[in-house]
Amino acid sequence: MSVDHDTFVREFVTAFNTKDADRLAPYLHPEVVFHSYGDDEVHGRDAVLQVWKNVFGAFERVEFDTVHQAVNGDVVIAEQVHGLALPGGPLAPVMNMAVYEMRDGLIAAWRDYSNPEYGRRLLSGK
Repeated sequence: MSVDHDTFVREFVTAFNTKDADRLAPYLHPEVVFHSYGDDEVHGRDAVLQVWKNVFGAFERVEFDTVHQAVNGDVVIAEQVHGLALPGGPLAPVMNMAVYEMRDGLIAAWRDYSNPEYGRRLLSGK
């Protein structure tokens, strides 16, 4: 059974809350390209999953939520809150804008836009 792009991406974002990178795999095209601006592009599902294994290992809490989302054909644009907490630290509500391009029913391109300096400040509790 296929689901619409809106539901698919919302379920993908919810999967982050498990802190289990393997739960992200079914949503990603094998040739996915992930670009979190400020970092290098990451190519391929396995490489993207490794990025998130590292992130999940670094953070004590991960609580992602979708605020608003719009779909136009195979493009999904989502305003999100990436709640991240380092061990013993406060939950930092980092605002993020994500763009997903779908191909063959999976996420083939994924771009995250956020302000890393603002995120670092929130994570430090300042």
